[in-house]
Amino acid sequence: MFVRTERSLKEFMQFYPVVSALVIIHLALWLICDFLQLPFGVQLKAWGSGNNFFIQQGEYWRLITPIFLHAGLMHTIFNSFALVLFGPALEQMLGKYKFIAAYLFAGFAGNLATFLLGPPIYISVGASGAIYGLFGIYIFMVAFRKHLIDYSNAQIVVVIFVIGAVMTFIQPGINIYAHVFGFLGGFLIAPLVLTNALPFSPWRNKRFGKNDGVQFDPNRWKKRRIPKKLYTYAFWTFLAILVLFGLLGRIF
Repeated sequence: MFVRTERSLKEFMQFYPVVSALVIIHLALWLICDFLQLPFGVQLKAWGSGNNFFIQQGEYWRLITPIFLHAGLMHTIFNSFALVLFGPALEQMLGKYKFIAAYLFAGFAGNLATFLLGPPIYISVGASGAIYGLFGIYIFMVAFRKHLIDYSNAQIVVVIFVIGAVMTFIQPGINIYAHVFGFLGGFLIAPLVLTNALPFSPWRNKRFGKNDGVQFDPNRWKKRRIPKKLYTYAFWTFLAILVLFGLLGRIF
């Protein structure tokens, strides 16, 4: 579910177009706004950032646009990596339109809470609220839709969520309102978007491949399955990357 099995970037983009588009938007906006600092990009970031003062003045689009903007390279990479890891399974399970609706709703919920509960002068950017909304959907599945997620993946979700929740309150510079209420937004919309959802299956992606016919492999029983330890190594590697990004985030 969280171990990528796609054979190429092209295949990933074909199977998960919404997640791919969101990551491309993240990287493109970072390139234009932060790296190249084009006049248009600087103005775009100023126009799209979450700013409680300007929202109070009626610029309500700022409750949505911050979802696509980030505060530098590490912030962009971290959120994009989290989206690539946890987004594809939900995109397949919910479908493109429900997925993007849930993603935007969670991000909106986090930004609305930031506006209502945060200081009058407060500026924020980032997809973290929307991504925590994905965790909200997963946690809802763990609690109330156990048939949609197996035990090992449920454990991974819970552990990563707990680590993220702890980091939310101990790491400086975090928009706590966005994280908490983005998660709640995802949890609340989960019953609606999970209607008629099926468990994630990499085999379902094969329908979109070039080979749609059923093929018989006479040596299929001789092939070794992926060792269970490999999944454990992948999990702990991801945790190590999370910690590394957290430390680098304090430096840059």
